[in-house]
Amino acid sequence: MTNQPKSTGPKNRCAIYTRKSCEEGLELEFNSLHAQRESAEAFIASQQHEGWECLPDRYDDGGFSGGTLDRPALNRLLEDIKTGRIDCVVVYKVDRLSRSLLDFSRIMETFDKHGVSFVSVTQQFNTTHSMGRLTLNILLSFAQFEREIIGERTRDKIAAQRRKGKWTGGIPILGYDVDRSNASPKLVVNAEEAVQVRRIFSLYRELGSLLPVVKEVNKRGWQNKVWKTKKGVTRGGKAFDKCSIYSLLTNPLYAGLIRHKDLIHKGEHENLIEPEVFEAVQKQLKHNGRGQGNHLINKHGAILKGLLHCTACDRAMVHTFTRKDEKVYRYYTCTNVIKNGRGKCPSPNLPAGEIEQAVIQQIRAVGADVEIQNQVAAQMKATQSKQLDELQTNRRQLERQLSRDHAEIGKLAVMHDPTGATSSRIADLHVRITKCESDLSRIIASLTELERRATEKGEIAEAVLDFESIWEAFNSREKSRLIRLMVSRIEFNAKDTSIAVTFYPDALRSLKVKRKDDAA
Repeated sequence: MTNQPKSTGPKNRCAIYTRKSCEEGLELEFNSLHAQRESAEAFIASQQHEGWECLPDRYDDGGFSGGTLDRPALNRLLEDIKTGRIDCVVVYKVDRLSRSLLDFSRIMETFDKHGVSFVSVTQQFNTTHSMGRLTLNILLSFAQFEREIIGERTRDKIAAQRRKGKWTGGIPILGYDVDRSNASPKLVVNAEEAVQVRRIFSLYRELGSLLPVVKEVNKRGWQNKVWKTKKGVTRGGKAFDKCSIYSLLTNPLYAGLIRHKDLIHKGEHENLIEPEVFEAVQKQLKHNGRGQGNHLINKHGAILKGLLHCTACDRAMVHTFTRKDEKVYRYYTCTNVIKNGRGKCPSPNLPAGEIEQAVIQQIRAVGADVEIQNQVAAQMKATQSKQLDELQTNRRQLERQLSRDHAEIGKLAVMHDPTGATSSRIADLHVRITKCESDLSRIIASLTELERRATEKGEIAEAVLDFESIWEAFNSREKSRLIRLMVSRIEFNAKDTSIAVTFYPDALRSLKVKRKDDAA
């Protein structure tokens, strides 16, 4: 890269980029961004004899961290570079552009690609010389090291503050406001919201279940905490659901406690819930089995677990049960009902035994009805065809990428680049080529297997006979696994109470293999 003037004219058009991490002081008539710009303007003026001129456009990022590239002024600067409006970028210090060595290298790739030089006023070097680039990388390494040290210190400070019971930030919760009048923010009780929090805990102890609590608080029009971000964006104010009620009931802040990782410390804020009440609610939640759903479902042999879906809500229907007179009644219920109440979904609770038997009958019907065999075969072939198309498309994309990467390596190999950027780029290309070749091998293997296992109608009837012969001998867990070998999705339509079963393309062959394994 050189800093010779572009063919568009004799002038060296210079853009000044400034950045300030925090927002404090930005409202002042003269702040850090102004100081950075003045220094850069003075430096450009000193180079007027070389044809340097300062562009009037301002690229100022106030309140943005140097550890991210998501900055509006920086993005605008890069866009103007790509359109050829800039010859040189001037900053006060290198870390104003980026504190991350990786991010900086990406920015420099853009600069190099468009013939743009980079100058730091206080460090007095530019990237047109190999020594300047070497110095730049060293400085950025220290900047990144400093950022990591700051991160470690921040984490240590947070841990120390929480051990002392201090609230260290986060999303505000219902029942408390944040007092930021002191150096350290503090939680203070919001009297109106505190009444709601205490009532929610009482409701759960009275009703003994999350869903009745959700219905009651939503009937009263209560909502979760309304708060504003530092940029003034309003968040929260949504209706409660089971997840938000559960989160509220399990938050130790309400008992006057501060959690840090796996440790609990006594907080300096006022508690809204007595510790013994909070502990009683935790025991009640645990007793009600929240978080143990998989164990309970397996215990009662829900063979359609994870397969059955409600068409109206496009949500899974999960296995539930109730006990009456020492008898267990099993159902499949839409998760929309479980989360938001019965009025949110038209699908009823489906008796588990009936829906499971209906699905089994559909599988059996495939072997007895030629027309259904034809439909299933067509469905499987359509699915196989879609999978083949997707794999072929991915294969072509990878082959084109490999061709482009090999061609770029060939061009770079004959270039003379004293900066080392070419060697770095070639290394990156080799890494990408290795990954592409691995992905391509996997796709070719998948294509070969998919083309080999095309399902014929004769296999359908044979496989269903296999199903009949082994089904009754299996226990509930084995039946669930067998269904999963064959079926990818089951949909229940509440409008006409119909059931649609979608088979895997290779389901029937898998079933035959399974039967052989069982026989062995």
